[in-house]
Amino acid sequence: MSHNKDHSTSFTSAHLTRADVEVVRKKAAFSGFFELTIHTLRHRLFGGGWSREIEREVFTKTEAAAAVLFDPQHDLIGLIEQFRAGALESEYGPWCLEVVAGMLEPGESPDALIRREIKEEAGLTPSKLHKITAYYSTPGACNEKIHLYCAECDLSQAGGIHGLDSENEDILLSVFEAQPVLDAMLDSRMNNAATLIGLQWLATNREALKAASIDAFCAT
Repeated sequence: MSHNKDHSTSFTSAHLTRADVEVVRKKAAFSGFFELTIHTLRHRLFGGGWSREIEREVFTKTEAAAAVLFDPQHDLIGLIEQFRAGALESEYGPWCLEVVAGMLEPGESPDALIRREIKEEAGLTPSKLHKITAYYSTPGACNEKIHLYCAECDLSQAGGIHGLDSENEDILLSVFEAQPVLDAMLDSRMNNAATLIGLQWLATNREALKAASIDAFCAT
């Protein structure tokens, strides 16, 4: 077992980087809602030298942003559900409970995107955004990078059907007491990465967000 003693950099820098990959050629195999690109490449090996040429198919997408909706004043969580073709064979069915999410438009920042998506998919305007992390959802097969947030919203009167007809969206927003959501999330229709990561962050930070909300209310 190898132990890296340089703890200050071991989690943010690697021995091998993009410069250690040679893309020999790439070609588009499909272009639709997603793009599929076939890469022929080789890369340096940990033990020295180079790998043989290998082929990898990569689903190509734009960056995305997602946000778990939380009302710290009323201790509520908002989740949306919509049909998901990729979950067609899920034991819970293809209508997942999810966080709000969408893909970046050219020139759009992740913050601006998630505010736009919260309006379109939930009919809400967040009062505050907390950046949780940014991550690659499936780096073995897809280049999608997701910027994940917790969005503070007033959920006391929220709910109903939302989405854009032009994008064939049929989105139902439901609001729940926070604790039952956090208790059920690991074995439920919340079976998607952005939702689980966002809710796990919220489980850790929920009390601090509630306390800050009380302090802000008392200061007004």
